[in-house]
Amino acid sequence: MSAGGDPRALIRGLKQTLRELAAEGLDTLPRPPALPIDASPAPTAPLDRAPETGATAPIAAPVAAPVAAPEAAPVATTSAPGIETLEAIRTDLGDCRRCGLCETRKQLVFGEGSPQASVVFVGEGPGADEDRTGRPFVGRAGQLLDKMIEAVGWRREDVYICNVVKCRPPGNRNPEQQEISTCRPFLDRQLRAIAPRAIVTLGKPAAATLLGRSIAITRERGTWREWEGVPLMPTFHPAYLLRSYTRENRQAVWDDLRAVRARIDGS
Repeated sequence: MSAGGDPRALIRGLKQTLRELAAEGLDTLPRPPALPIDASPAPTAPLDRAPETGATAPIAAPVAAPVAAPEAAPVATTSAPGIETLEAIRTDLGDCRRCGLCETRKQLVFGEGSPQASVVFVGEGPGADEDRTGRPFVGRAGQLLDKMIEAVGWRREDVYICNVVKCRPPGNRNPEQQEISTCRPFLDRQLRAIAPRAIVTLGKPAAATLLGRSIAITRERGTWREWEGVPLMPTFHPAYLLRSYTRENRQAVWDDLRAVRARIDGS
């Protein structure tokens, strides 16, 4: 038996190799990398036969770790500022038959103005002129609202105007709670889509709806409140001013709108 095949000589050579490695500071031998479960080992030459002359042992290509697919952006399923458009909300509203107001209305009055408005004016419900034209605040109260808006340096097309309910209550009565509750989600979505810097509620029903509580408009008007973090100013409805067109009431609304304009300009 040759020295190369003597087991004792092999053991002595192995010990010498280990001593040399220990002298270099290597006290452990690294394990060869494990093959992936689904990978087959690279073919090797049979143990009883050397590789053919000039042939090189095949080198297995590194198996890349699987890369997770990028997480898809969540699909917006609820209203959020800047995501849902007014057009989408109007399409969802459709030819609304969700409450009894659909039985007596002529037209649904969704709202109009700039989708990027800094201020939104919210009334309680359409009147006869609005029901006829399909536009909010176009009757006598609307003409007065236009003058109020212009008095503080805005134009009607720069703001957004809508109502709590989108159909005219019979006889111009105040909307009932069930009617408000049915239409309220669409108002909230409008406000979130526009994301204004201030909201002006016109009259008691609009303020009470967005504040979520009963109010006395004579005590609440002129006091800053909030709707979902947006500053909200309650003031008198233009129709109330037409019925009680006193200097005191006109001055109160003028002061309220000037405060809103100053807050928006300051922000």
